[in-house]
Amino acid sequence: MQPSTTALDDLRRDIDRIDDSIHDLLMRRAQIVGQVAAAKGQQPGGSGGIFLRPGREAVILRRLVARHSGSLPPAVVVRMWRELITAFTRMQGPFAVAVYAPEDRRGFWDVARDHYGSIVPMTAVNTPVAAVRAVSEGTATVGIVPYPAEDDTDPWWRYLLSSDGRTPRVVARLPFAGRGNARGEDRDALAIALCPNEPTGDDRTLLAIELGFDLSRGRLKDMLEASGLAPTAFCTWHAREAAGHSLHLVEVADFVGPGDQRLSYFLGRAGEQPVRVNVMGGYAVPLTLHHP
Repeated sequence: MQPSTTALDDLRRDIDRIDDSIHDLLMRRAQIVGQVAAAKGQQPGGSGGIFLRPGREAVILRRLVARHSGSLPPAVVVRMWRELITAFTRMQGPFAVAVYAPEDRRGFWDVARDHYGSIVPMTAVNTPVAAVRAVSEGTATVGIVPYPAEDDTDPWWRYLLSSDGRTPRVVARLPFAGRGNARGEDRDALAIALCPNEPTGDDRTLLAIELGFDLSRGRLKDMLEASGLAPTAFCTWHAREAAGHSLHLVEVADFVGPGDQRLSYFLGRAGEQPVRVNVMGGYAVPLTLHHP
């Protein structure tokens, strides 16, 4: 039996009241974000403070997905909140995204738009290094680059080895909640930015390890594991001009900060051999959602 016209009108009025309540809460949230921005600007040396918080964003989304129920797909909830998060972040400071998205790799543009929203300014660049440069020079807040692959002949990540304060760090892995209807290849992307990482309870860290001597990957893995740094992925690049010199990008299954004692243990195991370790950043492990 179809509901009466009066019953349908009542339901629609309920929806309108709910919409008004949601809108009221969004406006209230915007007011609080403005207060947060003002408070950050009052901090010592504050020119607005650190307004990009990828770790906190991941914690918010995990919490919402964990409490979610009903027929509305959780991926839709994540997408809505991603739009909100970026919109509110832009209230606290400039925000723009440089995306590695040449003509034949447009899928990275879609993944970046899904994560950072449909309104944020985005610029396509033809090389990952151009995205790194845009963040370093301040023309972009975030750069989107491909997740490293073993067959990269000139890997972009080697340009993040500097400890200079203007060198970006990895802050997120995309997509965070599935690819949706993004076009093209299904290779993941990494977001880089000039902001510190924060532990979220389920993290990966990227270490760049520079070796000035010959060492097998198996032996390097053993040294890392013995130091409490469990590797989950490797990429290796050999410099042509220096025999025995190699760079290894190692993904570790934990949050590792620059002062982590495990890094000292690792360097100690290398003895007098020339080794340099650089924390290139990391990311909160993405959500695993079941899509309809």
